[in-house]
Amino acid sequence: MSWVDLIKADLSSAYLFKADLSDAHLNQADLSDAVLSGANLSDAELNKANLSNAELVDANLSGAYLIDANLSGANLSGNLGEANLNGANLSGANLSRAEGITNEELDQQAASLEEATMPNGQKYEDWLKDKKAQGKDEKNE
Repeated sequence: MSWVDLIKADLSSAYLFKADLSDAHLNQADLSDAVLSGANLSDAELNKANLSNAELVDANLSGAYLIDANLSGANLSGNLGEANLNGANLSGANLSRAEGITNEELDQQAASLEEATMPNGQKYEDWLKDKKAQGKDEKNE
């Protein structure tokens, strides 16, 4: 299904385990509650897509466009290298074990990371506290 055009498609609760959706056009698609574990979504366009509560364990999202996408509550423990998450809602998302992206890159790109579990396993709010404390320590040295 690579290169497929599924713009605005309703794929909510779809079972797409290990599907090849590389380079697919899924802008504004509803993939809420979908199972996409092990799927290849590299270079796919998912701008403004609804991926809330989606299972993306071991999914390849490298180079994917997720601008303004809703990924709240999603399990994103896969490859996010060079993914564009500008304006994405990642509140409550599980990013533990996510590869190819740093906490700092997520913080710069995402619209919301509230209650998200970061790639290092920390909750976003705890990571922010540690980051601020580390900055204060560096200034006092």
